[in-house]
Amino acid sequence: MRKPRHRAARRPLPRGVWLGVDVGTVRVGVAASDPDGVLALPVGTLRRDVSDNRDLAQLAELVTERHAVAVVVGLPRTLSGEEGPAAQQARQYARQLAARVAPVPVRLVDERLTTAVAHRRMAESGLSERARRDLVDQEAAVQILQHALDARGGAQGAPPAGCSPEDR
Repeated sequence: MRKPRHRAARRPLPRGVWLGVDVGTVRVGVAASDPDGVLALPVGTLRRDVSDNRDLAQLAELVTERHAVAVVVGLPRTLSGEEGPAAQQARQYARQLAARVAPVPVRLVDERLTTAVAHRRMAESGLSERARRDLVDQEAAVQILQHALDARGGAQGAPPAGCSPEDR
């Protein structure tokens, strides 16, 4: 008689400050939650630095300064759920960030349409296109983080391959 297979239970992510990250090729939007991990708020926009990875160093500093308990990185998928080059870059970025902030968990969260929604919300609030350009990455990070915070009770983002083997 075969024993039923059980998937390893994923540890619930702790309460506390979470950071949300929207990775782009030029800019990185950053958001943080309140201390109870309920509400996502914009933090800022970092210049993406592929040569020296200063943006990764700045994010690691934010994790330390804010005593973050978790980081979520947006994973850009197509509407059909496929992953293209941007998703692979986000996965690589998440792995690099995870190496810098361990043992703080880094998770990937589906970010479909977050930038489009961010643009729409800012346009509705009357911001000019130029002003939106400077803030859209922060707003997308807020949406990525808020989605993760709201979903915490159910399914949680997956750790990027190679980040946290114990969380798979």
